[in-house]
Amino acid sequence: MNTDKVALEGMEFYAYHGFYEEERKIGNRYSVDIEVTANFEKAAQQDDLSGTVDYVQLYEIVKNRMASPAKLLEKLGQDIIDSVFATFSSVAQVKVSVSKHNPPFGGICAKSKITLERIRS
Repeated sequence: MNTDKVALEGMEFYAYHGFYEEERKIGNRYSVDIEVTANFEKAAQQDDLSGTVDYVQLYEIVKNRMASPAKLLEKLGQDIIDSVFATFSSVAQVKVSVSKHNPPFGGICAKSKITLERIRS
């Protein structure tokens, strides 16, 4: 397996996700980190964007998914992974973390966070 990686870290969005209806009405801040693994040899040798994963497209995938409400962070993560695999045939593996800032459960907690990692089957 190739170990070349592209990552976007600390993307932030205000979005309307949450299990409870109130969360989906009020919204919250979310952070997303994504890392993709593929073979970037062509990009490294030829200075050619077609030999890598365009991180502008990667950002757009995340941004578009974060704009559509979901109940669970796990669903957001899986949808992002599915879209990355559908968009980039060269990607072998995707790791994504989605964090909700100040989750609403009555205690002090900076973020709740899920991390999913999938290998292309």
